[in-house]
Amino acid sequence: MLTDIAVIFLLGIVFAKVFEKMGLAPIIGMLMAGIIISPHQLNIVSDTIINLSADLRQIALVVILTRAGLSLNFDKLKKVGRPAILLSFVPASIEMLAIIFFSQKFFNIDTIDAGIMAAVLSAVSPAIVVPRMIKLINEGYGGDKNIPEMILAGASVDDVFVIVFFSSFLALKTGGKLSAMSFLNIPISIITGIFLGIIIGKIFVFIFEKININEIYKTMIFVSLSFLMLKLQSLIEPYIAMSALIAIMAAGIVINRIDSKMAKELLGTYNRLWKVFELFLFVLVGISVDLAYIKEAGLLAVLLIIIGLIFRMIGVNISLIGTNLDKNERVFTSFAYLPKATVQAAIGPVALSMGLNSGNLILSVSVIAILLTAPLGAILTDKTYKKLLKKS
Repeated sequence: MLTDIAVIFLLGIVFAKVFEKMGLAPIIGMLMAGIIISPHQLNIVSDTIINLSADLRQIALVVILTRAGLSLNFDKLKKVGRPAILLSFVPASIEMLAIIFFSQKFFNIDTIDAGIMAAVLSAVSPAIVVPRMIKLINEGYGGDKNIPEMILAGASVDDVFVIVFFSSFLALKTGGKLSAMSFLNIPISIITGIFLGIIIGKIFVFIFEKININEIYKTMIFVSLSFLMLKLQSLIEPYIAMSALIAIMAAGIVINRIDSKMAKELLGTYNRLWKVFELFLFVLVGISVDLAYIKEAGLLAVLLIIIGLIFRMIGVNISLIGTNLDKNERVFTSFAYLPKATVQAAIGPVALSMGLNSGNLILSVSVIAILLTAPLGAILTDKTYKKLLKKS
């Protein structure tokens, strides 16, 4: 196991840097490193390392959503209001419907498998979006209309929205029942998550304004609280829906609002933590991939992803109806909503690990989506923001 971890770290870093030098997203290099060293290819690492992936995927989502929460300014978030709320579910919903329809035609799978695939593919990537929007906030681009905050909030809740759908479809596939309550649980889980996050955030700030401890310890305590919130979600699930991921993000927003200095300290530590978990996450996804299934999915998978992106951009523009954003700012928002990586890496392998017949197909299409859209979204965002957004 220790040898496997050493190989993951060393090759993951090397490939990430090589791809970065080539002008591509480092996560693509990490993914390729995992594919090369996997038991399916060169067999450099053992199958046992894959057992780590489920917990690491969960930790990665916790870290990235905490970073988003700690970066969001509540007062600016209130100003963007309606479009941020619409961006959190309209683009994903339209993309999911399109993928459910077309994936059944392309791959001859049933509606529930198509729903699982659609939920996996429809989430925007916080790993790509969050650091770029934080950069725009710091540089002042789009600041007059709070565009980075709008995208940051919408994209972060988008992930949670999609994960709830993913869990619902997965439960249905494994013997559960889909009812109106399954979908009513989505707003309930968001509201209860926000409520819990506000309480945790206020208690956290109250305690550490009285007790002065090292920022590393504060981060460790907040990480521990995040894990306990995930446990609480699983305990109360039979009685009431609650999204721990929303709670974690809401707690971060509350900390930033009450004590921005503390939020900045925590954010710095979380940014360093993310470097480790990002490497593990994407290399492990690569290790899970069997290239034979990617080849089988092939051009149809690429076509499905492109169709999904077109419908996603339509959803983004519907969400922006009635706002004061000009044509260039709407185009930029559409670009920012293209990349897929983190959530696909986090939940893409789940169907395969549960032994579903469609598992390999879903994972393969997820990996193709990462390889195609992560660099596309990152490059379009990085190369156009100075031209499409005004600097405040």
